[in-house]
Amino acid sequence: MSNMQEDKKMKVKKGWLAVRVGLEDEDGGFQRFVIPISYLYHPLFKTLLEKAHEFYGYHTTGPLRLPCSVDDFLHLRWRIEKESHRQNHHSHHHHHLPSSLSFHSC
Repeated sequence: MSNMQEDKKMKVKKGWLAVRVGLEDEDGGFQRFVIPISYLYHPLFKTLLEKAHEFYGYHTTGPLRLPCSVDDFLHLRWRIEKESHRQNHHSHHHHHLPSSLSFHSC
C-alpha cells in the first residue's frame, strides 16, 4: 500500500495536526503523532518549532517534522497535557487522584 493511501486513511481531525517525530540516526526512524493545534501556542512547543525551522527550514512538505527523539516528544507532550489539565481543573472533568498526587509546578 502506498503512503498516499495510508495518509488518506489517517485523516486528521479538524483542529489537529500531524507531526513526524524522530532523529535521523535513530533506529526506527520517524513516528507519526497527531496533536491538537493548541500545542503550537505553547512556549515549550514553540521552542521545539524554532529548533525544527533551524534544522529543516520552513519548506517541508507533508507532516511537520520535529527534530527530537520520540521519548523527548512524549515527555514534552506529557508536560503540556499536565499544564493544561491544571489550568482546566475547574472544568467538568473530575479526575479522582489520590491526594498524594497533587501537581507541583516543575
